[in-house]
Amino acid sequence: MADDYAATVARLERKLTSGAHTRSRLDRYYEGRVRLASIGLALPPEMRQLSTVVNWPALYVDALEERLDVEGFRLEGSADADDRLWQWWQANDLDEESQLAHLDALIYGRAYVTVGTPLDAAATPVIRVESARHMAADFDPYTRQITAALRVLAEEPEDEPHDRDSHPTKPPYAARLYLPDRTVSLERVKNGGRWNVSGEDVHNLGRPLVEMLTNRGRAGERSGASEMRDVMALTDAACRSLTNLQGAQEMLAVPQRYVLGASQQDFQDAHGNPLPAWEAYVGRFLMLANDDAKAGQFPSADLRNFVEVMNLYAKLVASVTGLPPYYLGMSTDNPASADAIRSSEARLIKRAERKQRAFGGGWERVMRLALLVEGLDTTGAAGMETVWRDAATPTVAARADAVTKLVATGILPVEAAWEQLGYSPQYRARLRAMTDADPAVRYLAATGGGTSDEGGAAAA
Repeated sequence: MADDYAATVARLERKLTSGAHTRSRLDRYYEGRVRLASIGLALPPEMRQLSTVVNWPALYVDALEERLDVEGFRLEGSADADDRLWQWWQANDLDEESQLAHLDALIYGRAYVTVGTPLDAAATPVIRVESARHMAADFDPYTRQITAALRVLAEEPEDEPHDRDSHPTKPPYAARLYLPDRTVSLERVKNGGRWNVSGEDVHNLGRPLVEMLTNRGRAGERSGASEMRDVMALTDAACRSLTNLQGAQEMLAVPQRYVLGASQQDFQDAHGNPLPAWEAYVGRFLMLANDDAKAGQFPSADLRNFVEVMNLYAKLVASVTGLPPYYLGMSTDNPASADAIRSSEARLIKRAERKQRAFGGGWERVMRLALLVEGLDTTGAAGMETVWRDAATPTVAARADAVTKLVATGILPVEAAWEQLGYSPQYRARLRAMTDADPAVRYLAATGGGTSDEGGAAAA
């Protein structure tokens, strides 16, 4: 392998390896596999098997990701989503893959999307989502563009997620290096550790065919941060309280009893053998030889303090994440009204809209790369806009009522109403064809009755 390739690969490999521990820790929090380093002074280490995990990090991340759905791309000067870009999106299964990109970006702080040249002249550009666990990139803070990237291929363990720590991923056997003028395929020499070039795709586009979706980027830190960082410490505290509750249940669930004036024979069977502790506790205290013997019971422990502590932690999680209280199991005696529910979701909706803006820019750059790969003019793509589904996700009936009022007053055209209702581009095209075939619409168009806003609203 050429020396310039070797230096770049070695640098990116070090960058990828240096963050492996942090990514593994974030994985454990999202998958609910985190184990407390300390379970408190009140419980011995032997009771670690009682450790209970409350998976608030996954709850928060999933609540955001569920509101991030791409529905198309609109080019500058166009009122409709671009059919060609959406065809590429569908051909690369990005309906499903984009969800993985958003999820990884929320968990690790970043996700990558690569673009490749078509396999044949009739094919579409190849767009692939890549995880930060397998990819690292050099980033130019001045141009705010990726200058080089490395994607490694390694044999993943076949274990379930909770077994990954005991069976880590094996060393990479292949890689792909993304450079400004080409994409280089690499294979590692067995038992040697060196990389050999197995192929090159020279495109001479002046930039690597890689883009990054960044979560929580800052002006001085463009690589992003995990969305879970605000709730990880609170999750540890809640897990510790639940584990202490488990220990208290084991030791204090059955009230302790005492006996005064009993003899040793009261705890022996007919053959003089000692009774098992549980049998003596349950059944023998009713028959004691000494008439003056007394038996009693200590008051049982009140475990409500654990519930109050957990409610406190849940409120803290709601305050730092914007999750509605009912997401965390908190409820009141009186059911919340529809207006109260919408009000409680306001911060979560606004956060989801912020994610849409940040991730939307990344997807727009990806589609511009795809246009470059196809050799198409990107002048009209400078003002490209990602079309997202409404993050508020109200009920279909409520949304339809609001859109109907906007159409009736002439504020919103009919086709824009279809988009607001979340109809797919294919379904909107079908509705457009059905509308064009309507005799009443053709008559209004021929007589000029559908040219005004009032006519358009009436036709709607």
